[in-house]
Amino acid sequence: MEQPPSSDRITPQTAGTPAVSRRGRRRGSVLAIAVLAAMVALAWHLTHRTTAPAPGSPGAAAARAGKAAPGGARSARGAPPSTVGVATARHADIPVFLDALGTVTPVAVATVSPQVSGVITEVLYTEGQMVKKGQPLATIDPRPFQMALDQATAARVRDEAQLNAARVQLERYQVLLKQDSIARQTVDTQDALVKQLAGTVGVDRANENSARLNVQWSRIVAPISGRVGLRPIDVGNYIAAGNTTGIATITQISPIDVQFSLPQERVPDVKEQVGAGARLPVSAWDSTRTRKLDDGDFLTLDNQIDVQTGTVKAKARFANAGGALFPNQFVNVRLLLRTIDAAVVIPVIALRHGPSGDFVYVVNADRTVALRNVTAGVSGVDDVEVTQGLAVGEEVVTEGGDRLKDGARIQTGAERAAGAASSGAGGIGARTPGPGTAPADGKGGRPRHDPSAARSELRGGTGAMTVR
Repeated sequence: MEQPPSSDRITPQTAGTPAVSRRGRRRGSVLAIAVLAAMVALAWHLTHRTTAPAPGSPGAAAARAGKAAPGGARSARGAPPSTVGVATARHADIPVFLDALGTVTPVAVATVSPQVSGVITEVLYTEGQMVKKGQPLATIDPRPFQMALDQATAARVRDEAQLNAARVQLERYQVLLKQDSIARQTVDTQDALVKQLAGTVGVDRANENSARLNVQWSRIVAPISGRVGLRPIDVGNYIAAGNTTGIATITQISPIDVQFSLPQERVPDVKEQVGAGARLPVSAWDSTRTRKLDDGDFLTLDNQIDVQTGTVKAKARFANAGGALFPNQFVNVRLLLRTIDAAVVIPVIALRHGPSGDFVYVVNADRTVALRNVTAGVSGVDDVEVTQGLAVGEEVVTEGGDRLKDGARIQTGAERAAGAASSGAGGIGARTPGPGTAPADGKGGRPRHDPSAARSELRGGTGAMTVR
């Protein structure tokens, strides 16, 4: 019987097909690798191309300096110059301030209490009124005290009359005693009576003065100058002597004090200035530090340091002529401790901090920056003192320093604008077609786009973009 052909036998056409497929895959792989390599080479060229600054621009001088100096070829490659802000170190006077939170405290507060008891017949002030020392505030019914005064006066007059009569009788007895017409005992008795009546008259005078004082006290006056608070009594109320509420409360507001706390580390500095007789100006500001309330002078320090907070209480006095400071008001206190004259200062934003300490970026003549360590001194609101590492007249970077390194190329905003303006002026004066534009094709005068020119621009552009 005839057997069917075996499946293991392969015809020539079937055997040749896998070989052709493998060769096609190899060619595709080689082509993909070549394309990938070309793209990598193009990307490297675009990112490592040399930037050609416009002739006459500040970047051109920096580029020539970079080629001449060691390592200049490396600085000329890579990213274009970074646009930064710069400032010049200068001499300035730096005030040293001590800031603290203070409380306005009046110099004196008086609760006016009556010295005598009685019914209020008059209230002579209004709430919130400014009063002067000695100004009448209220009146207690004076009639009982006036009657007591009249009675004391009458008793004094009576006893003075008896005293005068006794003295006249004593003089007569003394004459008779010289004539030996009366016993000495009678004279001595009369003399004792005169002295007794003199004592009685003295008591009467004291009672009269006490009654007169009660009459004066029935008219209550202000013991200090200041502002009267809310009225606690009304006409017709009975008030007792020594009442704790009183008839009014007066707070002295001009002058007025502000109490605040200073760190214990600043106590020697303050004592040194006070001991030298220096005047320490103090200013009081509102809670937002936007409005100055008043100016005053440092007054004194407390005699001990608070162990809980490590601070010492201090007090300053203000004239408060305008009444801007109110008792128990919270204010921000600024004490001028001293002024550093002719210090080398730079803007605060120019000082940077690193692992090795404070440093700045100093701008070199070739428009590169150098990282320089400095020693910072007293810092103000806008400026900071540099005690070592920087000279007056040197330029430092203020803005854009976060993206800089030692030796990086920089340009200011003005230099960038000047370079762009010079490049634009050169293009306009030449009257040449722009990159990527070919001459007119003669059909309507419209320019013809040239892709090769666009590629040329991509490879040799001016590099005007600034790295942020």
